[in-house]
Amino acid sequence: MSLKETYDFDALVNEAERLVLAELEDQLGRTPGLCRCQECVLDMAACALNHVRPSYRVSLLGNVAAADESIYRKEVSAAVAEAVQKIKANPSHD
Repeated sequence: MSLKETYDFDALVNEAERLVLAELEDQLGRTPGLCRCQECVLDMAACALNHVRPSYRVSLLGNVAAADESIYRKEVSAAVAEAVQKIKANPSHD
């Protein structure tokens, strides 16, 4: 039997994904002239996620320590800002 058949992996969550998507939503609202098509938004999210360290959790408490949380949020914010500018300058469509 495979691991996925034996265990429930739905509780395994990358907290970075939640934080990146929340930050991306915020920055999309503050960045005029930005393409908001599905392809560009997904490219921005993927680009940002590839530049932040993963933060997996299996409980509701999460795994980002309180003291480290503000530093991590700044990393996420910077990665999203960089991704937004990168995709804005180089959209993968015409």
